[in-house]
Amino acid sequence: MTVTIGEGTARVKPSAARIRTRVTVPLEFPDGYRTTAEVFTFIGLADGREHLALGLGDWKNATNPLVRPHSECLTGDVFGSQRCDCGPQLREAAERITEAGGILLYLRQEGRGIGLYAKLDAYALQDTGLDTYQANLALGHAEDERDYTAAAQMLQALGAERIRLLSNNPDKAGQLADFGIEVTEQIRTGVHLSAANARYLAAKRDHTAHTLDLTGAA
Repeated sequence: MTVTIGEGTARVKPSAARIRTRVTVPLEFPDGYRTTAEVFTFIGLADGREHLALGLGDWKNATNPLVRPHSECLTGDVFGSQRCDCGPQLREAAERITEAGGILLYLRQEGRGIGLYAKLDAYALQDTGLDTYQANLALGHAEDERDYTAAAQMLQALGAERIRLLSNNPDKAGQLADFGIEVTEQIRTGVHLSAANARYLAAKRDHTAHTLDLTGAA
């Protein structure tokens, strides 16, 4: 959550959320990898959306849990779209967090927060030559409309206020820190490069300083 003050913005520490439901769910990914998650729902999230937290591995005893805030991507997570790296990142995160003990935050922020239909409109504009950020702007949106207030609320409700962050995106670390989450380390995900997403990944690296080394990746 942000408020405008003059020409700038300031973060407002979010109010407390609380756990609504906890349920154990066995997970299996398309490649056969299996794990078990404690899935949490919440009451009092700032944006009113139905975000989830998945506790993986020995997350309750991790003093500095590994955490990935993963924004929902129906096309990549469910249908295996090659236009982004979301599906492979989700799969990678599930295994790495299970091994380390931590939390996967599944955030309902499709298309950097602009929604599914608008994201597909942005795809159409990308086919005319715009990059992923230019396409969002051309549709009248911000480059990235995601807000990690709810992510911080979920972590605080779970008692995870000191974390290692699994992400290439510096904005996630910055926002979480602003909202009271201590990020002790930012850990890169793998590089999931394909012919279909090379331009997309390069835009993330060059435009928003994602820590992606595309040299020699296949």
